[in-house]
Amino acid sequence: MRLGENKLCASVRLALSLGVLAAGTYGTAAFAQDGSSDHAKSKTLETVTVTGSLIRRVDVETASPVVTIDRAQIQATGKQTLGDLVQQLPAMTGGNVNPQTNNSGGTGGSTINLRGLGSKRTLILIDGQRLLSKDPNAIPADAIERIEVLPTGASATYGSDAIGGVVNFILRKNYQGATFTANVGQSDRNDGEQSGYTFTFGQTSDKGSIMAGLNYNKQDGVLSGNRDFSRNALSLSGTQVRVGGSSNTPYGHIQLPTDFKGLFPGGCSSSGYITLNPGGNSQVVTPANYHCYGNADKYNYAAVNLIMTPQERTGGFINGDYHLGDHVTAYVDAVYQKTSANFQLAPAVYGTGTGVVVASDNAFNPFGATYQTPVAATDQRFGSRLVTGGVRAAFTGRTDAQINTGFKGDFTVWDKNWNWDVGFNYGHQSQSITTTGLADQSKLYTGSSTRNPDGTALCPPGTDPVACQFNPFDIHAPGSIAAIKAASTAAPSNIYTIQKTWHAGLSGELFSLPAGAVQLAGGFEYRKDYQHSVPSPQLVVDPSTGSCVLGSQCLSAVQGGYSTKDLYAETLIPVLAGLPGVQSLNLIIGDRYSRIQGFGSTNNFKFAMEYKPFDDLLLRGTMQDVFRAPSLTELYASGSDAPMIHTDPCTGYRGAPAGSPLALACQNVPIDGSFTNTNAVERNQAGTIVQGARVAGIPIKPEHGKSYDFGLVYSPSYIPGLSTTVDLWRVNLQDTITTVGLQSLLNVCAAGATQYCQFIARDATGQISPATIEPVANLGSINTSGIDWSANYKLPQFSFGQINVGVSATYLKYYNQDTAPGVAAADIYRNAGHVLPYGSAASAACPDNSGVCLFPRWRGQGFVNWQEGGWSAQWRMRYIGRFQNGGAAGSPQDSYPDGNSGTILKYGSTIYNDVSLGYNIAPISTRVDFGVNNLFDKQPPMLYANNTLNANTDPSDFDLMGRYWWARVTVKF
Repeated sequence: MRLGENKLCASVRLALSLGVLAAGTYGTAAFAQDGSSDHAKSKTLETVTVTGSLIRRVDVETASPVVTIDRAQIQATGKQTLGDLVQQLPAMTGGNVNPQTNNSGGTGGSTINLRGLGSKRTLILIDGQRLLSKDPNAIPADAIERIEVLPTGASATYGSDAIGGVVNFILRKNYQGATFTANVGQSDRNDGEQSGYTFTFGQTSDKGSIMAGLNYNKQDGVLSGNRDFSRNALSLSGTQVRVGGSSNTPYGHIQLPTDFKGLFPGGCSSSGYITLNPGGNSQVVTPANYHCYGNADKYNYAAVNLIMTPQERTGGFINGDYHLGDHVTAYVDAVYQKTSANFQLAPAVYGTGTGVVVASDNAFNPFGATYQTPVAATDQRFGSRLVTGGVRAAFTGRTDAQINTGFKGDFTVWDKNWNWDVGFNYGHQSQSITTTGLADQSKLYTGSSTRNPDGTALCPPGTDPVACQFNPFDIHAPGSIAAIKAASTAAPSNIYTIQKTWHAGLSGELFSLPAGAVQLAGGFEYRKDYQHSVPSPQLVVDPSTGSCVLGSQCLSAVQGGYSTKDLYAETLIPVLAGLPGVQSLNLIIGDRYSRIQGFGSTNNFKFAMEYKPFDDLLLRGTMQDVFRAPSLTELYASGSDAPMIHTDPCTGYRGAPAGSPLALACQNVPIDGSFTNTNAVERNQAGTIVQGARVAGIPIKPEHGKSYDFGLVYSPSYIPGLSTTVDLWRVNLQDTITTVGLQSLLNVCAAGATQYCQFIARDATGQISPATIEPVANLGSINTSGIDWSANYKLPQFSFGQINVGVSATYLKYYNQDTAPGVAAADIYRNAGHVLPYGSAASAACPDNSGVCLFPRWRGQGFVNWQEGGWSAQWRMRYIGRFQNGGAAGSPQDSYPDGNSGTILKYGSTIYNDVSLGYNIAPISTRVDFGVNNLFDKQPPMLYANNTLNANTDPSDFDLMGRYWWARVTVKF
């Protein structure tokens, strides 16, 4: 074991010292107690609101199939952030963003993706109220009592976004005392260190309670080069695996003009490009200085990327209530988190793909041709990588604040008790993003100039003398290094998001029926959403070129907002009770009317049933409407993208009738059958612009659909402690709001959805132009279905302790995406059991931008818990089932995983094992826990760089750290 000994020992010594102090001051209180007041431990049955319903009830098991993660489970994982924990649930599929996803995870955030429908279709709540950021990492873990996960649609209950389900974080309350916790962790390879500290305290009395906490945690970054599977960008071609990556190399990827082809073997016909020899003279075009570009010349960008992004968090929380009278209470719940994080990428790309134009008479242009995105047949392309300018990085400073405050109480009417709540929920997020490692392309002069006898450039009047010495075909030249250094700049951008919600709710008993009381809950919400982004001027995208002054990672300003008014009600009607074969039969009916500024109104219904034929068995079912309004980003965003594509419908194009879909898709493409898309053939990223619907000029409306769940809960009285659940679920979603990725854009245009053809831009040679737009639109439908199963058994007490065992699993029956319903030639992607590689048409509609989407048929978790006296131990298993990459030739699932049509790569299942052991040292009110995650050091499956964006694998689903040790010391006062 090679845990960071110094940090661990220091934490243990500090905790033990505090524990001795606590023992001397407060005596020998039993550590097993959680510090809650007697009021919180009352045996009185209280009505509560279970996630998925608005009705206050005594019952815990209802029509809603809620999965609960209690505080003990949270602590047993050793996770410092809640996102890492929730993402392991079997209902999570289809890809997530987390700190392992370098490009998109560098903000320190994590997403929650229920049913593979995306984080934008999963609603995140804190005590039943919306969390603006939708990022579980923005919630201090020590503030949480339990997590309730509803893996089914709930728009009739909560409104927009609750399509895949709801995750409700329940805060701790009525706490008495104080607790200090220190934890540390480190991978088995002596990297990825983490450390964290929390201090929580509270006081409870007859007049109310208050609880607050402070937390700090830090996670070190880990380079891809620190792991065997990720240190090289490994591309699969047929049966051959090559080290390579990007064609934008430090020595150039330079298209060879016709006049020079005779100088090189075969005229470099296999690629049509040359590259500079290391140390070669770029001004003399001969085989002594250049050679034909080949796959071996690709740039291995992987080693400098990250498989764990560094993060640092400081935050706190406070919640409390004060009884103003016997029937009125004021309350406040607030969480705050400040996060610092960054991602790191290979050095900046530079060339015609980033808008560069090299004049034919530039002093350092030995080819005599103009290099630019072709506007004429004689124009040439080139790409390079500014390695002398250092790596690219984006440093994010983010603050998340959420406060929900108001008044609640109860009153009695005609002997019927009613509860009410009136409050205001305010969320604010600010992000400051500083992008580094990019060069201001306007300061790298590539225009007309002449050469001095000494080989330097004779700068035109008014030209910066350093900038004009830049040699675009040799970035290692002294003049180029100096120019790149002078042009390098840091670009700060800011994003502000605000959400305000005024809410009022009422619930209680209407009247009694023979089977029981009819319950009613209803209320009103008024919500305002606003977002404002202010990018650095050097990063503002030029829509005509798809580029910006700094060449890549371009953005645009976003400012806008809208309001939503919701009126909702839900009623519980007990139909039958106390009859033979009918212990109880309840009907739940709900409705929510939403009026969204700029999008009209929608009415969403819910019908649910609970049937107990006898005490041991509950049969349940829910059917309801779901919907989601477009987010502000989906409406107004605009920025550069670098997608991959696998095919182009214009390959081999020989013309088509004017105005036909294929003709519209293939404008400027030669009609002699010679055309091939260089990005598809070479597996290179293309340049495009992503535009929100209103920026792109596309009418957009909320997406809508249906959600179904039918299941049972069986707790046999003849086996005390055993409970099992089975649920069959289905979601049908229409008019899905999605970014129409480049591959989908080409395919749906050629298939007949001609309204998207206008966004395809091709240069004079037919290749994809960086001015191509990937618009956000209502495109297609999603239909998915599966089965959830769980079983938990608390075994009888043994002489050697108490043992609990459990298992939960999700089977994905189907997950089908229809790219353009109503268009006969449109593809239908059947994703269940498949990984959707980066750049494939199916992944272009992946709900979250995590680089790859994985939909295994099976996901599961299992656990065994043991407790005896002060000791406890846990074993946890995580299971990700088999999947495949590719399909039959010509089918929508044909994803060219090795560059060839019809190839199918099959992958086995992956199992992770985590263990932990803890002991309560009661005399000093101290607990010590140790654990190992990924005990057997299971390595992730190799998907290869031509199929994924990061680390040759899927970082959103698989563990990249390997075996990981952690320890925690907790002291109570």
